[in-house]
Amino acid sequence: MTNEQPLMGDLRALPTSADACLLCTNLRGMSGKKPSFTDALDSWFLIPLTVIRFVELPQASIDDIGGDDRLALPAGPVPIPEPMDFDSGNELLRRMREV
Repeated sequence: MTNEQPLMGDLRALPTSADACLLCTNLRGMSGKKPSFTDALDSWFLIPLTVIRFVELPQASIDDIGGDDRLALPAGPVPIPEPMDFDSGNELLRRMREV
């Protein structure tokens, strides 16, 4: 979470684009100890996505749930798109309006 040490938790389901919060249980620090702000590890935690910087899903966890193909990244380097060459400022404004 923002301005906090990294935390681990167990997810019931992967977050979707419609979710506003991350629902998890067994919340703990990277060392395995419970965070100071929790009373019990068996509680459910609802964390707003606005305070989460990123969610890391270990490959072993993905394999355990069936290896979702949507999570697979292509092998090799990620292609970097070529910069667009605009003839004039008007062309740039036209393309921005189309988006």
